[in-house]
Amino acid sequence: MEEKKTILLVDDDPDILMVLKGNLKLSGYEVLTAGTAQEALEHCEQGEADLVVLDLVLPDMDGIQVCCRIRETDDSLPIIMLTARDSVADKVLGLECGADDYVVKPFEFLELQARIKACLRRREAPKEKLPKRLERGPLVIDRATYKAWLEGKPVDLTKKEFDLLYFLASHPGQALSREDIRHALWGKRQLYTWSRTIDVHIQHLRQKLERDPKHPKLILTVPGVGYRLTV
Repeated sequence: MEEKKTILLVDDDPDILMVLKGNLKLSGYEVLTAGTAQEALEHCEQGEADLVVLDLVLPDMDGIQVCCRIRETDDSLPIIMLTARDSVADKVLGLECGADDYVVKPFEFLELQARIKACLRRREAPKEKLPKRLERGPLVIDRATYKAWLEGKPVDLTKKEFDLLYFLASHPGQALSREDIRHALWGKRQLYTWSRTIDVHIQHLRQKLERDPKHPKLILTVPGVGYRLTV
């Protein structure tokens, strides 16, 4: 028998928690509830949830901050933001801080249920197994320690910069599209500004790796496609 998935509901409205909990349990899920950000973070730290449904307005911390805190330690836990805020700016902020989906109140339960199923499927999809340590010409990239070296000297990278470099190094010589990069670094999360975001990360990598960032030799632009690591 397939193990039941556990959904963590985070909302300071007890009526919403009660209704959603009842419907999710009828749909075959185990359900945890939290009325505060602190309770939610404690559940996440203990690894009790397979997916989080997170309201943006909480009494002790904004839901955006909660999402960021979760992402600091867990990059794969699916997070669906559930909120009355429906502006494009709010949606962009929520998705770019690490949420996988965004549902605006009022909503139909069947829509939320479908989004939960989709997020869980993406998390369970088999992932390509890649080595922990890659050596590409003058580059050494160690995923176990999240450290990189260029010609024996350490390179200070952010997590996303490291992930981008590792992805490029995992496909040496291949032209990787921006869509390939988005899927590898952000999953199928829909980022409204994802193309520009990728270009900015590439610029930052070039500034740290290239002798002349304006005339790159390691990370080349492939016109009409994306980027390629040459080593």
